[in-house]
Amino acid sequence: MKKIFILLTGIVLFANCSNRTKQETAGANAANSGKELTGGIQLSGAFALYPMAVKWAEEFRKLHPDVRIDISGGGAGKGMTDALSGVVDIGMVSREIHPEEITKGAFSIAVVKDAVIPTINANNPELATINKVGLKKEIAARLWNKEFTTWGQVLGTSASTPVHVFTRSDACGAAETFAAWFNKTQENLRATAVFGDPGVASAIQKDKIGIGYNNIAYAYDQKTKKPFEGLAIVPIDVNGNGAIDPEEDFYETTETLINAINDGRFPSPPARDLYLVTKGRPAKPEVIAFLEYVLSEGQKYAGETGYIGLPEEKLKAETGKLTGK
Repeated sequence: MKKIFILLTGIVLFANCSNRTKQETAGANAANSGKELTGGIQLSGAFALYPMAVKWAEEFRKLHPDVRIDISGGGAGKGMTDALSGVVDIGMVSREIHPEEITKGAFSIAVVKDAVIPTINANNPELATINKVGLKKEIAARLWNKEFTTWGQVLGTSASTPVHVFTRSDACGAAETFAAWFNKTQENLRATAVFGDPGVASAIQKDKIGIGYNNIAYAYDQKTKKPFEGLAIVPIDVNGNGAIDPEEDFYETTETLINAINDGRFPSPPARDLYLVTKGRPAKPEVIAFLEYVLSEGQKYAGETGYIGLPEEKLKAETGKLTGK
């Protein structure tokens, strides 16, 4: 009788263990294959990544309709703070990750690349000269330090047209990256401060003599691939010779600009990688599946949204970081 009891107990325990193993395997398969995923993902942060994240979320939910995804902007600083404090699952960050953030647990995955570009009003009275002369880093450093008050000083002409300079008021990767182009930081940018990428673009559209900077997705209309109505791009004088040479003239469309970023004609910075950040390596199946999607199938949407997809070698490395392999 005792032997029979022991045998039955063993059978029950084996069945329970087998059941648990099947459930765990099914859960792992769901995370890996994306089947029957549920739950929610919260993202916040960089305006630079917002349009791309929205596109990824839309496409991901076509595959996994039971996963809720909430996305909000607010700047790279907010994204990092929210991720590290656990307010969101993923922070969107448009700058390099600081060592102290890594110490606090920031786990970053590079997902796409874009650039910050100087923008002006399309009806600027000095537009023709601006397109010929462009903007070199030494002039930009002085312009965002309130050393110039006229476009003539910026362009090296006698023009007395005033210049109004704009920057970002929020802690953001765009300002940090743009300032890094001329060896400064966001704190060094002295200008009229406006909140967010859309805010700067709107300020420039309303001010014929204004100049600011925007991420590609806020400077170009992705339907037409040309600058938004009311905006024009200030070409960067990369070689600093005081003129925009043919090889420096690539701002007509997002496609020509992206080609220049890819082949190195556009400098880095202000071109840069964009990151999705979690606190520690992610554990939620839906978050893992989303990040895996971003690093694989999601890359095909980069170009149409105004971004540059990462090269295969880098995608493989970032996926390895995510999976720990």
